[in-house]
Amino acid sequence: MIKNSVKKFGQINSIEGYSYLFLLFIAMPMKYLLGFPLAVKIAGMVHGILFILFCLLLLQAYKDAKWSFSENIIFFIASLIPFGTFFYKKKNKILRISYRA
Repeated sequence: MIKNSVKKFGQINSIEGYSYLFLLFIAMPMKYLLGFPLAVKIAGMVHGILFILFCLLLLQAYKDAKWSFSENIIFFIASLIPFGTFFYKKKNKILRISYRA
């Protein structure tokens, strides 16, 4: 059960990170440089849904794996910084161990 919730969190961590990068580096330039605001509406909505799912799975993994509160806060703050999810995921041994299992 613990490995399952941590594995799900690790997967949504990556997907949410990619959606954030897509929103920032593809959809936003399409809106402001090409005059295509629909790109931000669609990408923003998808990213928003993924971010909510990220938060829910973070809480579930926090409860199941009994992570420290500071670990949980760092995951959340890293998700707000572009490339932060990937950087912290690579440094975090909890997620690396769960992927090998």
